[in-house]
Amino acid sequence: MTDIFLRRAYDPPRPHEGRKVLVDRIWPRGISRETLGADLWLKDIAPSDDLRHWFGHDPEKWPEFRRRYAAELDANPESLRELRALIRKGPVTLLYGARDTEHNNAVALRDYLAQ
Repeated sequence: MTDIFLRRAYDPPRPHEGRKVLVDRIWPRGISRETLGADLWLKDIAPSDDLRHWFGHDPEKWPEFRRRYAAELDANPESLRELRALIRKGPVTLLYGARDTEHNNAVALRDYLAQ
């Protein structure tokens, strides 16, 4: 599988990120489209609002969040089609806005895609 990188939307770009895909349902606060430099915004691949609110970035809920998010992705394979096509072509960086760099939907999505 091609490399899948992660970057917080508020961090500066790094060399060789490949295609940059925002995978949050909500645009990162205070970031312009030009500053973010995303090639694509896949809102529909993000966790549902209900799941996002339930999780609230609580590390205690992380295992259950990952399970529920995977179930949402399984139920909506169409949302993954475009991202998987990009990944087959070369490196992709998943952009996210969460402060927690270890417990967020981009981490869960990368792990889901790696399975």
